[in-house]
Amino acid sequence: VGDHTRRFREIVAELRGLDPESLTLDRSWDFHEWGFEPDEYDRLHKQAVTEFDMIRTMAVIPGAADALWRLSDAGIWIRIITHRLYVNWAHERAVGDTAAWLDEHKIPYRDLCFLGAKPEVQADAYIDDAPHNITALRELGNSVIVFDQPYNRHITDGPRARDWAEVEAIVSELAADRFGHVAVQLPGIDAGSDRLLQ
Repeated sequence: VGDHTRRFREIVAELRGLDPESLTLDRSWDFHEWGFEPDEYDRLHKQAVTEFDMIRTMAVIPGAADALWRLSDAGIWIRIITHRLYVNWAHERAVGDTAAWLDEHKIPYRDLCFLGAKPEVQADAYIDDAPHNITALRELGNSVIVFDQPYNRHITDGPRARDWAEVEAIVSELAADRFGHVAVQLPGIDAGSDRLLQ
């Protein structure tokens, strides 16, 4: 739900004294297009998190919050799974910034999991962009929606969403297939509530 690549690009460009546009957004999983030296990604990512508040200052991917609210209102249990703990000695910062970012941007969720091995959470369906996670989840028989990114376009099978409106449509269809129908809104929930203002 957060635009990690764009924010990381801004920070890397600032650290290197470059125009951000010189670092392509059409990147591979390992960012090799940005010309990182060995271990440079890890160092820059840690610096981005600890010195530039990258997690707190990422933009939301357009449409994510609204789509997730509609799914939540329809009774979909949203579990956010993120692998933010790969930078040693920055875990407190990563966890706190992630929770604060979700609150600040009013992203609905019922569970927040920090782990890399995503099959462990036993969800009915997953949305992921990381090729290795998509492959591992599918090999275990999970339903996975590929959130379209340049680095996962070699995966051509299964559902793919280019934006959050498409995610919402696919999740609604999967839920309807499983449960027979999906309520547009659960009874008793006020569509005009001020929950987003609190």
